[in-house]
Amino acid sequence: MADKAAETESVPGDTEATATEAETTVTVRCTGHVRTELGEYEFEYTFEGDTLRAFLDELFEDYPELQDMLIAESESDATHSGWAPTPEELPGTWSKNPVGEQTIAYARILVNGHFNENENGFDTELEEGDRVALVYPFMFCC
Repeated sequence: MADKAAETESVPGDTEATATEAETTVTVRCTGHVRTELGEYEFEYTFEGDTLRAFLDELFEDYPELQDMLIAESESDATHSGWAPTPEELPGTWSKNPVGEQTIAYARILVNGHFNENENGFDTELEEGDRVALVYPFMFCC
């Protein structure tokens, strides 16, 4: 699907071109509306960098419709009216992704089977061969 060639920079006087940043290849798995939009369930995707943020930035450049489909622009986009309210201060080590880094209600992004918000949010590090799942909806009721 979307494999990017390594970009190089030439510096005057340099005899060799150097890579701008390391590339990472992950397996992307899609469900529901994301699968319908892309027309496939699974594909390899190569991007520059090694974080979920770098992956999403490049993926959304290639597929801009996915950003609106997955990422909440406001707190109200990230929650559903039937969900229990979030306390002002979360207990223990719980944390919530900041606005702009939350998925819309019923959509989730998983890295190797773990919700990104239970890892390091969009700063979750990705390694070669990791699995990134774009899940929408992540639950379904009649």
